[in-house]
Amino acid sequence: MSADLSTPDAALEGRRPHGTRVRDRVRAYLALTKPRVIELLLITTVPTMILAHGGFPSWWLIIATLVGGSAAAGSANTLNMVYDRDIDAVMNRTRNRPLVTGEITPRAGLLFGLTLGAFSVAWLWLTVNWVAAALALAANLMYTIGYTMLLKRHTSQNIVWGGAAGCMPVLIGWAAVTGSLAWAPVLLFGIIFFWTPPHYWPLSMKFRKDYADAGVPMLPVVAADARVARQMIAYCAAMVLCSLALIPVAGMGWFYTAAAVASGAWFAGSCVALYRRAVTGTTRKLGAMKVFHASITYLTLVFVAISIDPFLPF
Repeated sequence: MSADLSTPDAALEGRRPHGTRVRDRVRAYLALTKPRVIELLLITTVPTMILAHGGFPSWWLIIATLVGGSAAAGSANTLNMVYDRDIDAVMNRTRNRPLVTGEITPRAGLLFGLTLGAFSVAWLWLTVNWVAAALALAANLMYTIGYTMLLKRHTSQNIVWGGAAGCMPVLIGWAAVTGSLAWAPVLLFGIIFFWTPPHYWPLSMKFRKDYADAGVPMLPVVAADARVARQMIAYCAAMVLCSLALIPVAGMGWFYTAAAVASGAWFAGSCVALYRRAVTGTTRKLGAMKVFHASITYLTLVFVAISIDPFLPF
C-alpha cells in the first residue's frame, strides 16, 4: 500500500470517484466564503441601488455589483477563517470548518482569500466604478485587520466596531449607481451598524461557552445578561432612529414609513422582552436565538420596504 493510503481516511479518499472529490473540494472552498453571511449582505445592496436610482438600475450594473461585492465579502470571510483557525478548532459550532478539518490547507485558504479580494477590487473598478472598488477594499481591510486581527480577541466591543465592515455593502451599492456618497447611504450604514449588536449578541449568548473556551471576550461572555440586553435596547433605539431619519432625507413614502415604524417597534419589543427575562433570571425561557432570528426578519423587512417604496405613486 502506498504511503498516501496508509490511513483509512486516505484509503477512502483514494477510492472515491474523481467527480465526488472535486465537488467536495468546491464545497469546502465555498464554505470558506460563508455564503449565508454573504446572502444577508446582498439583501441590503440591491434595495440600496434601487433607492439610489429611484427605480431599477440596469441589470448589468446590479449583477456586476453583486459579483464584486460577493467576492469582497467572500475574501474577508476566508481570511477571517485562516486567521481564526486556532479558535475555530476549540468552538463546537466551528470545529467542522474546512481549515480545521484539513480539507483545505492554511496556505491554500490564504491564497484563495487574497485572490478573491484582488478580483473583487479589479472587477468593481473595471465594471462599476473606482469608488465602489475602493469601498470594497476598505470593507475587506476593516474586517480582516480591524475586526479579526485587532478587535475580536481583545475587547468586548469587538462586534460593535468590527461590524462596521458589514455595513459597507450599502455604501458600495449607492456608489455603484451614483459614483458618490450622500446622507441617505450614511443613514443606511447607521441602520446596519446599530443593528449588528442586537443581532449578534443573542448568538453569543447561546454560544457563550464556546467563546469563553476560545478566549474571545464577546460581551455576553464577560457581562451579565441584563447588561447585554440593556445595551441591545440602546443600539436598537439608535437603529430605529436612523431608519426614521431616512424618511425625510431620502424622501421615503408611506409604505416605507409604515414598515419602518411597525418592524422597528416589533424588534424593539423583542429586545425589551429579553431584558425583562434577563432581569428575572429567565433568559433561557425566552430563548436568545428568537431575538437573533427576529433581527434578520427586521432587516429584511426594512430593506424590502426600501426596494418597494420608490415604485409606489406616493
